[in-house]
Amino acid sequence: MKVAVVGVTGLVGTRMMEVLAERHFPVSEFYPVASERSVGKKVTFAGKEYTVMSADDAIAARPDLAIFSAGASASRELAPRFAAVGCRVVDNSSCWRQDPDKKLVVPEINADVLTADDYIIANPNCSTIQMLLPLAPLHRKYGIKRIVVSTYQSVTGSGIKGIRQLEAERSGKAQGEYDAFYPHPIDRNILPHIDSFLENGYTKEEMKMVNETHKILRDEHIGVSPTTARVPVVGGHSESINLELEHDFTLEDIRDIWAHTPGVTVQDDPSRNLYPMPIYSLGKDDVFVGRLRRDPSVPYGLNFWCVSDNIRKGAATNAVQIAEALLAAGLLPR
Repeated sequence: MKVAVVGVTGLVGTRMMEVLAERHFPVSEFYPVASERSVGKKVTFAGKEYTVMSADDAIAARPDLAIFSAGASASRELAPRFAAVGCRVVDNSSCWRQDPDKKLVVPEINADVLTADDYIIANPNCSTIQMLLPLAPLHRKYGIKRIVVSTYQSVTGSGIKGIRQLEAERSGKAQGEYDAFYPHPIDRNILPHIDSFLENGYTKEEMKMVNETHKILRDEHIGVSPTTARVPVVGGHSESINLELEHDFTLEDIRDIWAHTPGVTVQDDPSRNLYPMPIYSLGKDDVFVGRLRRDPSVPYGLNFWCVSDNIRKGAATNAVQIAEALLAAGLLPR
């Protein structure tokens, strides 16, 4: 199995290498790919040092699999070129997510959509993955009428530039003394603004959650109302989720469903102050759920709190799991 990681020197690309090694994905030849300014740098994968190469050189090597985390513009240009040489591409950017000809996959939910014709597969937005993993089994059993979600997204969701701004502010640097990525200070602050604003008043990040929910759950009738915010947390995204279900439920049944849902861990014991927190999600692949309670203001209403490591399950791990699903379906060489 010849495997390329495109965008290998970035925050997510580095984690992709770690996850591939941790999960013992069968890599016989490894091609680390990055932009021209990073070509020649050294990276370590599975205990061995490799030299970063250009996309052209990687395409010439005809890899079987390429996992992308290089941004939408790079994916738009390069993914079709990799696919043209018979390479399966799993892309972490927003480029292909709403393309009707491309599959958008959370493997625990909809790996069944993958076919031999799929050469470019989209990895969903980190907040969507985190939200839908616990929601999918509830939708199957009860039907989801409406979702109201507020996200509390860490600066790692912005990559290294967001981390550097937070660190600069925490070190006491004044505005103008550092390269600001956000339009306002992030330390000791919350920005109700992720990605650019659209004409409807929502941001692109918020509309991603709407559109991706419909595509992954294969149900255009679910109402989705998101508000996404950036918080001064270094890693791990949190979400407050309110659901209106189509049918009645018991909290015990919800807990039991989640206890049997791969990739979901219930942390819900208020008497012991047990609930999900982002600091404890770091380095883990599960989505953690808690603060489970009924919403008495609507019929069949449910509230809960949800936390996940956005760089792992929200990006790198989900991408590798898509590759594993392709392998299990016989769509990659063994």
